[in-house]
Amino acid sequence: MRRLSSFIAYAVLVSAVLALGGCASAQVSSQKTKRYQQIGLASYYAHKFHGRATASGEIYDMYKFTAAHPQLPFGTLVKVTNLKNKKSVILKVNDRGPVSKKRIIDVSYKAAQELGFVREGLVKVRLEIVKAN
Repeated sequence: MRRLSSFIAYAVLVSAVLALGGCASAQVSSQKTKRYQQIGLASYYAHKFHGRATASGEIYDMYKFTAAHPQLPFGTLVKVTNLKNKKSVILKVNDRGPVSKKRIIDVSYKAAQELGFVREGLVKVRLEIVKAN
């Protein structure tokens, strides 16, 4: 009888650990579904860097839809929306920056054209992850 009660206690303990483990993973997966969003200033970089290597090793092409972000992994796709005119573009993070801590992202010249802020040089944007890498 003592052996049976030890087995039952062991089974209950294992079941509780497995059940709690299932709860923990559910919380982690629900945290992963939270949307990443930043709002702040964007700038662009163009001619001076065209043809040079980016931090990811790719060659910067000012006519492609790319961006520099201080932390997001290379290859991450982000949607950048100009909050002034509501225009949006999808960009691939392939560089580090901006140098200025007052900005959240540097976009390519092509992206700045599409977003409509080449003349201004800076614009307030919303940044959202479309596909994490």
